[in-house]
Amino acid sequence: MDTLTRIRAFIDVVDAEGFSAAARKIGRSKALLSKYVRELEDELGALLLNRTTRQFSLTEAGHTYYRTASEILKEIDNLADLVRANNSDLKGKLRITAPRTFIDADIGQSLMDFAKEHPELALEIVSDDRFVDLVEEGFDVAIRITKLEDSTLIARKLDDFQIKICASPDFLEKHGPILHPSDLARVPCVIDTNGRSYSNWRFIEKDGTGFSVPVTGPMEVNSPLASIRAAESGLGVSAVPEFIARPKIASGVLVSLLEDYLPRDRGIYAIYPHRRYLPAKVRTLVDFLHAWFRKNA
Repeated sequence: MDTLTRIRAFIDVVDAEGFSAAARKIGRSKALLSKYVRELEDELGALLLNRTTRQFSLTEAGHTYYRTASEILKEIDNLADLVRANNSDLKGKLRITAPRTFIDADIGQSLMDFAKEHPELALEIVSDDRFVDLVEEGFDVAIRITKLEDSTLIARKLDDFQIKICASPDFLEKHGPILHPSDLARVPCVIDTNGRSYSNWRFIEKDGTGFSVPVTGPMEVNSPLASIRAAESGLGVSAVPEFIARPKIASGVLVSLLEDYLPRDRGIYAIYPHRRYLPAKVRTLVDFLHAWFRKNA
């Protein structure tokens, strides 16, 4: 019995949180999995799992071995994907995390179009506004709308991103013109609690100096779609992603404000872990998204 088979058995057991669950999941007997793990422990000379009839847990050595062995197996599987790519063979599951704003907006169609073009891949798309740990939580790709910072992750820019400051014509007629960000302090604003700046909206002076303006208002929401509806209803000024605001502005339902003061340092990125052998399915998705945004920008 080779060590790689024993390692896979150990990781399957840990991922399933037990021998019985792992046996059901991968179609092998509980006794065989137990034998493989015991042989691995004998080979290493260390106990990896604490197991009783009622309890299952990793030892300290088990935690260390699991983290490293998982990455090694990913590299092996990725190398296999790389070879299969030469034969145009894409298989398996692709785990993607993306903000709700991305999924719910028109640009979320990019992932649907990818799924239609690659039915041989099983996509698991998790909508989550937090910055997930790709490696720790087992995601292949993350879509992030952010100002790119230094990271051990690899990022490919898909499109520019900008926040638009919007209000309805009726609101502006009632409250007067808004010519400088400081004017926001005197009018009601709609606060999107999902925004990283929350109630301190970021701007940039014409000389390049950055500053923020604290805003208040009668409504807090946790969705840019709700925020833009509030702006349409005349409840306040809203800060919303450009790709959501654009059609409302074009139709005249909303007016774009403070264009000369809006930061332009953020983008939409596809993020993936740095690996020596990049899985073909990840490379295919990222290339597809890049082309999709070039076509549909």
